[in-house]
Amino acid sequence: MGLAGAGVAVLLLVALFGPLLAAHGPVSQDLERRLDPPSRAHLFGLDELGRDILSRLLWGARVSLLVGFSVVGSATLIGLVVGALAGTLGGRVDAVLMRLLDIFLAFPGILLAIALVAVLGPALSHVILALVAIGWVSTARLVRGQILQLKEQEFVLAARAGGVSFSRLVLRHLIPNVLPLVVVQASLGLAGAILAEASLSFLGLGIQPPTPSWGAMINAGRSHLLDAPHLTLFPGLAIVFAVVALNFFGDALVDRLDPRRHHQMPRGQR
Repeated sequence: MGLAGAGVAVLLLVALFGPLLAAHGPVSQDLERRLDPPSRAHLFGLDELGRDILSRLLWGARVSLLVGFSVVGSATLIGLVVGALAGTLGGRVDAVLMRLLDIFLAFPGILLAIALVAVLGPALSHVILALVAIGWVSTARLVRGQILQLKEQEFVLAARAGGVSFSRLVLRHLIPNVLPLVVVQASLGLAGAILAEASLSFLGLGIQPPTPSWGAMINAGRSHLLDAPHLTLFPGLAIVFAVVALNFFGDALVDRLDPRRHHQMPRGQR
């Protein structure tokens, strides 16, 4: 987890403290030097409006992680609750919730997000809402499947025979055994949320100017691929770095936390 953890740490530090160290404001303009290539004064060059690309990348990292953590946190919580209710209660509750999941799964996730943002209008809150709407489904299915397996374990049957209340059964015996997989799912979903936000911003449906967004920066630089390739190169590298670092970090968490990799004994039996 060393390199992956270091990459995620760099990403977090850039998002938290990068804007404070930026030599130029993200919207400050120098129209006389627009499209200038990288130089000592502007390490990543200037964009089509004479704005410092490095400063905008640093501010864009904060936006990307804000969207990522907001989406993953909300979607994970919703999916955990829905999956726990479906798997534990079963019967009609399970059937209704699974049909709801099937409705969401009937549409490609990114297309559903595009449709939602197009209806609600491009805004940061609407992007988060649209990505949460498509992000909770996978967590709910994972939690439901794991709880259905755990319900057949001896420690759960013993708890039921002992008269354990429903809330105690869920909170003390089922949820703790599901959480490691949920954490892994969330870590992998963080990269997906950042990439989805960049895609929506690239299409003009995400964060609106002048707020910096990596996807919007790539879109703005498309018309200058030949005369000023740095406009798209550096935002593209930022997205690649963030997604690769988070995916490798998620893979490392799988090795650490996935009980199926280590044949861990359920917590209720310890």
